[in-house]
Amino acid sequence: MRYCATDQVRIARRDGALWALAPLAEVPPRVFSEVMRDVDLFVGVTSIATDHTWVDRGEDRFWEYWSTASTGPLSASAEVRRDVLARLLPRLRIAPRCELRERYLRVRGDRRIYKIHLGSGNILMEPNDAYLCIVPERATTGPVRLPFDDDQMLSIILSKAMLLADDEKITDRTILRQLA
Repeated sequence: MRYCATDQVRIARRDGALWALAPLAEVPPRVFSEVMRDVDLFVGVTSIATDHTWVDRGEDRFWEYWSTASTGPLSASAEVRRDVLARLLPRLRIAPRCELRERYLRVRGDRRIYKIHLGSGNILMEPNDAYLCIVPERATTGPVRLPFDDDQMLSIILSKAMLLADDEKITDRTILRQLA
């Protein structure tokens, strides 16, 4: 199956050999917080907002959702990502070319100025907010290890920012056509 849907989230605890639903009032706050964080990460990663190709299928019933999720207000996970970036960016060599805004990491390249959405990782180019498609390549050497490696989108945003801050060195023809 190419797509899936989610429904209810339930928390259960072991009751002998079986599982019994736990009343929400009895779920420890830390357990509840971790469960909601995992749900948020799951929904954020599997969202059609991260799939730039879905619009080619002619299904416009999700256009408003995609548009909002790909450029709209940040989710709780994206807010945390923004806070991490605020602490991390000053330590990076690309810091002078970056500006952290409410929803975007704005990166000044030599060719263009780019806005990377902190929720979806989608890139818009100034001045007209043209969409720039950069699909992360599956790493053959393994993932880059970050101290907060449970947020794959943060790694994607950082790799896109590093590429775009040095956009004069881009050789990929597909990307260069979009920059023209």
